[in-house]
Amino acid sequence: MNRVGRIPFLILLGGALLLSVSARAFAQDAQVKDPRDAPAEKPADTAKKPAGKNTKNLRKLEKELATPYKKWLDEEVPYIITDEERAAFLQLQTNEEREQFIEAFWQRRDPTPDTVENEFKEEHYRRIAYANERFSSGIPGWKTDRGRMYIMWGPPDEIESHSSGSTYDRPMNEGGGQTTVYAFDDWRYRYMEGIGSNITIEFVDPTGTGEYHITMDPGEKDAMAKVPGAGASMLEQMGMSSRSARFTRTDGSTAPLGLGGINGGSGLESDNEFTRLEQFSKVQAPPPVKFKDLEEVVSSRILRNQITFDYRYDFLRITGDTILVPVTVQIQNKQMTFRNRDGVNSATLNLFARITTLTGRIVQTFEDVIQRDFPDSLLEPSLKGFSIYQKAVPLRPGLYKIDIVLKDVNSGNVGVLNTRLAVSAIPDDKLEASSLILADQMEPVSSKDVGVGQFVLGSTKVRPKLDGEFHEDQPMGIYLQFYNLKTDEKTHKNNMSLDVKVSQGQQVISHEVKTGEDLKQNGEQVTFEQVVSTKTMAPGKYKLDIQATDLVSNQTVSRTADFTVMPPIANPNVAKTAATGR
Repeated sequence: MNRVGRIPFLILLGGALLLSVSARAFAQDAQVKDPRDAPAEKPADTAKKPAGKNTKNLRKLEKELATPYKKWLDEEVPYIITDEERAAFLQLQTNEEREQFIEAFWQRRDPTPDTVENEFKEEHYRRIAYANERFSSGIPGWKTDRGRMYIMWGPPDEIESHSSGSTYDRPMNEGGGQTTVYAFDDWRYRYMEGIGSNITIEFVDPTGTGEYHITMDPGEKDAMAKVPGAGASMLEQMGMSSRSARFTRTDGSTAPLGLGGINGGSGLESDNEFTRLEQFSKVQAPPPVKFKDLEEVVSSRILRNQITFDYRYDFLRITGDTILVPVTVQIQNKQMTFRNRDGVNSATLNLFARITTLTGRIVQTFEDVIQRDFPDSLLEPSLKGFSIYQKAVPLRPGLYKIDIVLKDVNSGNVGVLNTRLAVSAIPDDKLEASSLILADQMEPVSSKDVGVGQFVLGSTKVRPKLDGEFHEDQPMGIYLQFYNLKTDEKTHKNNMSLDVKVSQGQQVISHEVKTGEDLKQNGEQVTFEQVVSTKTMAPGKYKLDIQATDLVSNQTVSRTADFTVMPPIANPNVAKTAATGR
């Protein structure tokens, strides 16, 4: 599931000009480019037909859509695509048109069209991956209400969480008084474009299964609502209202009556039933789109290759038809040219990368700067270390070409990579797993850095060790995701067994068995993270075997990785400084 290599050869990077074509042009002016890509029967003109019949035709077209494009429409962009875009996409006649539409779809949302990166697209797939990791509960995280809101609007500015059975002091606009609640989350956004400021979205889990759903009724979280004499509000305690009055309100709420306002509400505009209904509708509509034209991609011709570097790519599922591919590049510091200025030695590498289909269509382009600075006292030992860079890109299954260029700014030396990138599908109908990553750094990140930056997968920083070598005093991180675990119909929890074994030759060094309960993850997706000490392992070569068994579906999947334990580092502080990213 991964590839590591060293690249010592020359390539030629060609450029291409992407043409901006509107969705309407795709639908009207399509031409068949490939005889194998024959057009579907052209739909009849629906301009003068009733909306109901037009909707019926669109549903028929969606049903007939080829699987990859149907998944893109229904699983990857259902929350952000507009009705007009969906209708236009469904009426396209060839796969070439659909590919062009998808490319234009992302470009129109690119906040910085003058750069080679599309931050909107990258952030969108990061949110899907995070939702699958954090909100799964018998169904994939992206399908849950919390996952949907996270994908559409991003992380909230504040989260107020309450566990099931906890005591809750109602605010006055919910009637006041104390009660016991079901598990619920309040997500607060300071601003939502097109909706307004200080927006609160409430999610409740009344079933205790972990499947929170969005609600516009602040009384739904009250676990004591139908228990006589329990969880009384302030007016109910004073005899000025009754529990039955909660269920005769006409504003859609079952919260206890408060002082003043219509239906005994607070009188605040935010509690008005029409305001709540409007907000409830708007937060579930696709976020507004600032349409962008396609920009030219600058051609780049590379003629020299004087730098060698290592590379690796891993595969993690985002949706059934989109794979997150972290591309990692590592270069030895001694190959970089350092210039001394005022006692600080600096080296700079410019990185340019491009991923294309076998037909030459550009799928992803990115560029960055790798900057290293060392004082005179650390320069010599630092040259024994390396610099590492990573970019995670979302790709659909298929065969690609990847070009990476590194240029040393001080010397002008160039290193190039040109190789195939095979992205395999991770089907959603059987137990599967991601790449197995061995890391020299694995640690949780702060809430504000979740899913952001290099080496961050969900809420964990995972920096791959490309050579698989770990010193005796250096911990080894293990990162692996499992997908499509079945959940028990009664408990809504998975039932898995995880077998982790380290061996040297024929001898088993360690053997550990874990369950889904041990990992505290009960959904259809489970992430296994563990830091292993190598102090008890003698220098030598080892093999890590991890096998997961789904005890509900009786399916198994396994991953293996080789690693080497080296003698202790003579000066760990210097080594730590030398072997860092960027």
